[in-house]
Amino acid sequence: MPFIPHTEDDIQSMLATIGVDTIDDLFDEIDPSLRDVSLDTIPARASEQAVTRLMGERAARDAGGLCFIGAGAYEHHIPAAVWELTTRGEFYSAYTPYQPEASQGTLQVVYEYQTMMTGLTGMDVANASLYDGASALAEAVLMAVRANRKSKASRILMPASVHPFYRQVAHNICANQGITFEAIDYDRTTGRIDTHALERWAGEDVTALVIPQPNFFGVLEEVDTLTDWAQSNGALAIGVVNPLSLAVLKEPGRWGTGEGADIVVGEGQPLGAPLASGGPYFGILCCRKKHVRQMPGRVVGRTQDMDGRNGYVLTLQPREQHIRRSKATSNICTNQGLLVTAATIHMSLLGAQGLENTAATCIANTRSLVAKLTEIDGVESVFDGTAFHETVLRLPADAGAVLNILAERGVFGGLALADFYDGLDNTVLVCATETKTEADLDIYAQALRAVLAEQAEAA
Repeated sequence: MPFIPHTEDDIQSMLATIGVDTIDDLFDEIDPSLRDVSLDTIPARASEQAVTRLMGERAARDAGGLCFIGAGAYEHHIPAAVWELTTRGEFYSAYTPYQPEASQGTLQVVYEYQTMMTGLTGMDVANASLYDGASALAEAVLMAVRANRKSKASRILMPASVHPFYRQVAHNICANQGITFEAIDYDRTTGRIDTHALERWAGEDVTALVIPQPNFFGVLEEVDTLTDWAQSNGALAIGVVNPLSLAVLKEPGRWGTGEGADIVVGEGQPLGAPLASGGPYFGILCCRKKHVRQMPGRVVGRTQDMDGRNGYVLTLQPREQHIRRSKATSNICTNQGLLVTAATIHMSLLGAQGLENTAATCIANTRSLVAKLTEIDGVESVFDGTAFHETVLRLPADAGAVLNILAERGVFGGLALADFYDGLDNTVLVCATETKTEADLDIYAQALRAVLAEQAEAA
């Protein structure tokens, strides 16, 4: 059916019916400063050839260099088959499987993904993904407030060792909904959550405790102690995990001496998604069965038809596209279907042993890198807590300046932490995944030694 625009008479008739003079009157509740936005900064139109050249130049800026930056986005080997299969038309152009009779392939992939996620996390249920790890944490906070009916405070304990961006996103999404975030400091020696600091909340109304594993510094938290503390104080335990680490670490479903974590979230990027200028990524969210009705997004289930054949359907659909918006568990969630497909294929190809080998190699490479770098005068480890595949080092010079020089020489040496944490001046978060060889580690060590020597001479 062709689109027929409204005539001016149609518009005036509709406005008169609802009792307003102009279309702008429909938006008068929005501050004028947000409506009267200048378009002067939008560049002039360009030809297809010019746009293609511009995008090619920008893409080329991502090429080359040895990357030792982690901080939530990790460079891992992705088998060639992963994206060869993911970008087939059957997957690449598939959208929401509203009609199960026409979407069995897509539904089965999501079901297999959910099964793998529950296997990794040790939880009962996984949903069909979210935007990214940060928004998944925000959704977990909202979910915890709904699920923990014994708590009336809407009070979340948020450790400083959670990724700074995750904390910001959770605050931006949740703070205006009457939810309070209270910070827990980290121990300056170990880099872990200061468990003694929890004593100030003992016996008080706390809705949930967020537990990162590993934390933003790469350090492994005392998850059993933290989970037990949360549940003994009537709070839910929300785990924030790197899914790859779960190939070698205790799964959240077994944290503590009770039933394990209540909700688990994380960033799925390490499972088959390449580094690509900030995304797209996808968010993991799993929970115990008793909380499933509060879960955002969708859940795919498996059943059998009258002939005994397996069939897949959207079993739980508490999102605004399926039900009344006021009844939805989330109005911003989505299924990152393409990334979920890639992750499912990636995990299928590697298998449990392959994931474990990858994680173990990451740990070994990071330890080797730390050993090489701390041999350089003035470079030292900041925390003595056990780490996964990234760690914090202190440099004898301004970390930001050193990293900029290293980048010019083809080595992306990590993330300077001074912008995110007081007291961590001249520190850098470094990461070495399984993609790095011994020669790569030597190149970084040699480059850092040279830059620090130059800095010392200039001083």
